Amino acid sequence: MNIQQLEYIVAVDRLKNFTRAADACFVTQATLSAMVKKLEEELGLLIFDRKSNPPVTTDAGKIIVEDAQKVLMHLRVLTERVSDMKGKIAGKIRIGIIPTIANSLLPRVLRGLMKAYPDLEFDITERTTDNILRSLKEGTIDAGILATPIAGEPIEKRVLYYEALMVYGDSGLNKKYLLPEDVRDQQIWLLEEGHCLREQFINLCSLKKKQHTPKNLKLEASSFETLLNLVDEFGGLTLIPELFYQSLPPSRKEKVIFFADPMPVREISMVYVRPFAKMRAVDAISGLIEHLIAKELRTANYQHDQMLVAAIR
Repeated sequence: MNIQQLEYIVAVDRLKNFTRAADACFVTQATLSAMVKKLEEELGLLIFDRKSNPPVTTDAGKIIVEDAQKVLMHLRVLTERVSDMKGKIAGKIRIGIIPTIANSLLPRVLRGLMKAYPDLEFDITERTTDNILRSLKEGTIDAGILATPIAGEPIEKRVLYYEALMVYGDSGLNKKYLLPEDVRDQQIWLLEEGHCLREQFINLCSLKKKQHTPKNLKLEASSFETLLNLVDEFGGLTLIPELFYQSLPPSRKEKVIFFADPMPVREISMVYVRPFAKMRAVDAISGLIEHLIAKELRTANYQHDQMLVAAIR
């Protein structure tokens, strides 16, 4: 029995597919299958029922996989402690980040992070909030960057920044600043289900569950760019965050309307679940992101009681 075999069975259990598990472990399917079979023979029991499609983890296999996860977790902790003793931040950090943050944040911070921590390998993937939370609990990622707070979730967080939320489009109200209630009866374009900004828009403006787009059209976009193009073509309004606003050309910035104080904002945090988190790396990355981003935002000049944190759930 070796560490690679434990990684292989955890991957197969998680992905329910030998080919995808092999890809995730950077080996051929033949190698992974042979190593899993060798482990089963050594233990004298079946971990996976290969007759099922997808393969099913047996009852005995579930116990083995659970123990394997614990072993791998302790190995990661040991590796991190060795790095701590050497006084440097090294190894690999796996981070999940939601798309509505990734598109504006990563171009601003990645170069600085990689330069500051050259011995740290960054493994970053875009995921939904639910996927990040699930992966944190499973220990398949070390941290996540998403909108908080999230009620009822056993996660720890470090707030990175607050960014203003604003409206793109023509409200027809001839107002310099909008109130959330000004949006309720407008035609609204929303991101698809699963995006926390969709829930924040609905909660912030108390939008009712009604048709906000043309009656014979059901369309839920997955990107801000699509939303803006739809607003330009059909009219109506959509919600965008400040970092994305900063990337817009002047012609589009002219179509943005700010909310009146207290300024609606979304809270962006680095989240993690002990004991899986690599705390030195998480603290270092969080601190640098705060330093790089905070000065760019309108909220840098606001006290907390001057902001309204948009609820997610």
